[in-house]
Amino acid sequence: MRTTRRPIQVVSTWVRRQPPKVKAFLAVITGMAALVLLRAIVHDHDNLFVAAEAVHSIGISVLIYKLTKEKTCAGLSLKSQELTAMFLAVRLYCSFVMEYDIHTLLDLATLATTLWVIYMIRFNLRSSYMEDKDNFLIYYVVIPCAALALLIHPSTSHLFVNRVFWAFCVYLEAVSVLPQLRVMQNTKIVEPFTAHYVFALGVARFLSCAHWVLQVLDSRGHLLVALGHGLWPSMVLISEIVQTFILADFCYYYVKSVFGGQLVMRLPSGVV
Repeated sequence: MRTTRRPIQVVSTWVRRQPPKVKAFLAVITGMAALVLLRAIVHDHDNLFVAAEAVHSIGISVLIYKLTKEKTCAGLSLKSQELTAMFLAVRLYCSFVMEYDIHTLLDLATLATTLWVIYMIRFNLRSSYMEDKDNFLIYYVVIPCAALALLIHPSTSHLFVNRVFWAFCVYLEAVSVLPQLRVMQNTKIVEPFTAHYVFALGVARFLSCAHWVLQVLDSRGHLLVALGHGLWPSMVLISEIVQTFILADFCYYYVKSVFGGQLVMRLPSGVV
């Protein structure tokens, strides 16, 4: 007697058997379909940015629970948290000197939480930190982001150093999750709370990307012009798209694991 497989299992098996080009095409189609759906059901697209911040907060709450209740930081990347603190600190500086608003307060709260997480990993929970797995060299992303910021930055009337800092935090945010993905790639097994946290990051970044893309579409490209001239407007949009696609593969396997009833994610070779 043949076992009846769930539709999600059938679809995931079919997708997994496809060549990389087909998978990439399916990812693009899925993303476009999601954007069309969001555009139809969300009339005020600024709400997408608020939703992104809310989902990010949920992810941070899961992380706090893991560190305080589970008393372990196993599976977490200290380097990812340090990169996050770095771009948040730079963005806070830019917010104070360039465009102070409500998002400045949100960034301040996120930075405070991130610094607390770094403290917990470095000191209170050091014994459970997988230092040998967290082997991503952060200067591989910090130096290229700094160099790119020197070359491509906003063309506003602000001081040159402030414009470079602004570009640097945009570029660094896009790749700050790479060390966390390296840890998961090295361990191959992702425990639930870490998986929930990274998935929340993926959803938050997709909503943020959707916010930017839909704003550009609604303004018929005028938003890009308002950001300045040259390559900078395009780089802002590309950075949003890059940080979304970096986590897309992980999010796919997360959803597959949840529908499959698996509490612990097991990542196949080549993922993230």
